[in-house]
Amino acid sequence: MKYNREAIIEKNITLSFEFERYIAEHPEILEQIPEGAAVIFLPKDDPELYRVNLETARKAQAEGKASCIVFLEVEALAPARSRLVNPHLTVQPSTRPVAA
Repeated sequence: MKYNREAIIEKNITLSFEFERYIAEHPEILEQIPEGAAVIFLPKDDPELYRVNLETARKAQAEGKASCIVFLEVEALAPARSRLVNPHLTVQPSTRPVAA
């Protein structure tokens, strides 16, 4: 499958967001990323995005636009899950909220 520019951007934004979440839970990974490095996502479960991101990184290096690149290979993204707790639909809301 060949992605258009918008699809590539959307997929990389999703990976960036998830990496930020990962960093929040595992801040020690930042020690492995040199100061000023570009992090390039290489999702193993998406061969087309892997190829596009790798080619883009190599081109940036060849053109001198990126001096330091770190590749982040990702096996896959787990399914997104809602964080809502006991949602309840109603036509008549409670008169006051209940504290957690």
